[in-house]
Amino acid sequence: MDLVIITGMSGAGKHTAFKILEDMGYNCVDNLPIALLRSFADLAANNLNSEKVAVGIDIRSRTPISNLEGILDELDSDGKKVRILFLDAEDEVLVKRFKETRRTPPLAAGRRTIDAIHAERDAMAFLRKRADYIIDTTHLLVRDLKTELTEIFSQGADYKSLNITILSFGFKYGIPSDADLVFDVRFLPNPYYVDRLRPMTGNDQEIVDYVMSTDVAHDFLKKLDDLVTFLIPQYISEGKTELVICFGCTGGRHRSVTIARQMYQKLSKHEGDYGLRIEHRDIDKG
Repeated sequence: MDLVIITGMSGAGKHTAFKILEDMGYNCVDNLPIALLRSFADLAANNLNSEKVAVGIDIRSRTPISNLEGILDELDSDGKKVRILFLDAEDEVLVKRFKETRRTPPLAAGRRTIDAIHAERDAMAFLRKRADYIIDTTHLLVRDLKTELTEIFSQGADYKSLNITILSFGFKYGIPSDADLVFDVRFLPNPYYVDRLRPMTGNDQEIVDYVMSTDVAHDFLKKLDDLVTFLIPQYISEGKTELVICFGCTGGRHRSVTIARQMYQKLSKHEGDYGLRIEHRDIDKG
């Protein structure tokens, strides 16, 4: 079992960190009462041996945060390894974030925001010292935080920062609503007008040979490969997690399926860098 405690200063990005870890396959429980941590760790160790679990514990707890120190000592003595991720940011930035979101720090209670932040920092000091990882989010964008968390917690597992879907479709049935990139391939040779080819689909080699019978088709595929290969790293660096690349022809059975398959084969050579799947939305329609 991999148990991570996500903690740190209010306003430093814990909620965002939770969403990122969820995308990485962690089971996340936020604002766990301190008194339940020991029981939760035992339960997780006995029932979630191969699972990744993240719990959020911070100053929001109704129990004094200082009570957490003794429980962490007990877990260490029992050999239950708990990793601690502490998110922090400069006081001025935290003040600005609270103002922008129109929220008040948990320890405000009539204090000025900056005084509440100072009180929270004092209370959390022991946890910051015990932290396995400290990330200062003062100057980080979400994509930067995602990069840091991926480096720390993915551990070379099956986590992919970008999942790509190659999707073929027919324009007469509408453009897919989740499309990111749409390529119209109706300029390619159309097997529909060849009686013996019409019942076939782009999964049949005869259709592939017919659609790819011109220099234009091969030139298009080469330029398309160059473009998509260039774009993928840009999307990854931007923090995009899903990319849907769509190829459309009139009915979605011949040309679009052919090009989608050709593109899938080319991208498969780099599949270790991202997740990849192919889908033919309209291939079984008339």
